[in-house]
Amino acid sequence: MFGFGILTGLLVLPLVGAAFILAQRGDEASVNSNARYAALITTIATFILALVAWGRFDSANPGFQMVETHGWVSEAIKFKLGVDGFSFPFVVLTAFLMPFCILASWTSVEKRVREYMVAFLILETLMIGVFVALDLVLFYLFFEAGLIPMFLIIGIWGGKRRVYASYKFFLYTLLGSVLMLLALMAMYWNAGTTDIPTLLKHHFPVSMQPWLWLAFFASFAVKMPMWPVHTWLPDAHVEAPTAGSVILAAILLKMGGYGFIRFSIPMFPDASAMFAPLVFALSVIAIVYTSLVALMQEDIKKLIAYSSVAHMGFVTMGLFTLTPQGIQGAMFQMVSHGLVSGALFLCVGVIYDRMHTREIAAYGGLVNRMPLYAVVFMIFTMANVGLPGTAGFVGEFLTLMGAFKANPWVALIATSGVILSAAYALWLYRRVVFGELVKPELKDITDLNGREIAIFVPLVLLTIWYGIAPGVILDAFAAPTEALIKNYQAAIAAAKTAMLVVQ
Repeated sequence: MFGFGILTGLLVLPLVGAAFILAQRGDEASVNSNARYAALITTIATFILALVAWGRFDSANPGFQMVETHGWVSEAIKFKLGVDGFSFPFVVLTAFLMPFCILASWTSVEKRVREYMVAFLILETLMIGVFVALDLVLFYLFFEAGLIPMFLIIGIWGGKRRVYASYKFFLYTLLGSVLMLLALMAMYWNAGTTDIPTLLKHHFPVSMQPWLWLAFFASFAVKMPMWPVHTWLPDAHVEAPTAGSVILAAILLKMGGYGFIRFSIPMFPDASAMFAPLVFALSVIAIVYTSLVALMQEDIKKLIAYSSVAHMGFVTMGLFTLTPQGIQGAMFQMVSHGLVSGALFLCVGVIYDRMHTREIAAYGGLVNRMPLYAVVFMIFTMANVGLPGTAGFVGEFLTLMGAFKANPWVALIATSGVILSAAYALWLYRRVVFGELVKPELKDITDLNGREIAIFVPLVLLTIWYGIAPGVILDAFAAPTEALIKNYQAAIAAAKTAMLVVQ
């Protein structure tokens, strides 16, 4: 339409909705109501468009599809879009979760509603842009610009320490990306292009790869976040509004993992092999250490935030095993964690809207007043633990299989994280849901309403469906994973041959 393709439509549609909201005039109540409905309709329309694009996607094709190229800065830097099996599931996941974020904010956000909805719609465009960008400069702009609306969402609509948390989030992630900008320029000088498909075929000098890898690692490790640069995440989660926490855990953290699979491993294979032990060490420390820290938390959101760091440890471990099981497991883990962690933060939002506290000690015996909520919370808690039959099991199991092939000791230590996750998740559930309803302020609490049921039903169904039939997602990752490993092995073999010739 008008010379643009469906991926451009996914980027433009939320911006159109944001412009419509900004154009609203009238009294505050009507403007707020119109902003809510306009944001909801826009996000639903974007999701429908993403499903249309999914219908055109060929999962057996390992290359980029639906490619669009438009003139931009110069002949070397294009506005180029496209998707493959690694990126497209995250486009759909982003579009899928956004309507739930709008619904979750329906009554909890009462001030500056119009600006809030505009920030979320702009954020949706920027997040989708990260996954569809096929130019390195374009990717960097989307990757960094996403900080701005999230910074505002936390800083304006967050909790008591929102300014501190928003600045900490912004500075950590921005400083981590400065080195990536330098690496981007070095890659352009070496390859003469910023076109990602061309760069994937370009062989960077072996002496140059470690520096480029470390520069990208600095950005992606903070974004995921990996230990020890994870400390911004608990503060950001605790202070962010419910929908902000959902997007932060479900989508923004996944950009780091996506960066590893899109740039670090295929473009710098020799450096990836060199630094794999470092990634394994940081991953198992994150899995064990942050799980132990989660056991000590008294704030529900902070506990789930530390849980996210532990689960991202499985992702980085699986990616750098460079085995089919490890890579597909890591990618599946990112999708399933997006659903499950997002749902857990929505569960926290439900009781926070009623009680205005996230302290675990403030609850107990909720099953007596909120049986439906107790069932929903239980399903997502079990998925977070990795119970077979839920989406959380598949990714962890596959990453551990890949880790066992790469290094059995890494797999052994990481497996302890599964046990620890059961400990902190079940401990949380028991204290919040079970027991006697003795606190008088809980005796008038109400169960899920219609809006909240509409939010949770699709998430519950997908969590169970992906646990029973994971092939729906794994099939999308299969072809690009096979191509990635083939190219990686060829690059490593070529480097070894070159080294022997020099000797």
